Amino acid sequence: MRRSRISVIESPGAAEVAGAERSSADAKGSVNLEIEAKTLQLIDDAAAILGKTRAEFMVESARRRAIDVLLDQRVLLLDSNRYDALVRALDNPPASEPKLKSLLSRVPAWRK
Repeated sequence: MRRSRISVIESPGAAEVAGAERSSADAKGSVNLEIEAKTLQLIDDAAAILGKTRAEFMVESARRRAIDVLLDQRVLLLDSNRYDALVRALDNPPASEPKLKSLLSRVPAWRK
């Protein structure tokens, strides 16, 4: 399959061109990707429909997906019964057990 190499590089803003300093929060980077020609054409077609550049489309899509992935790891959606059960469990933890205390005091394998 034919692959295309593209680079997503953000261009400097007007303030930067004028010599203004940027904070690290405003810093921009670049990404180099090798993408199959069919996939690249699909991205270009979708970007064109939305009136966006390839880079704008790719960054927006990746950002949206990243937010979804992170939220999936942090947000619990519970009905009222399950939410109440969770709150009760958090408010009334089980009595401390020696085996559990020992387990929680161990250094995890991924930190060794």
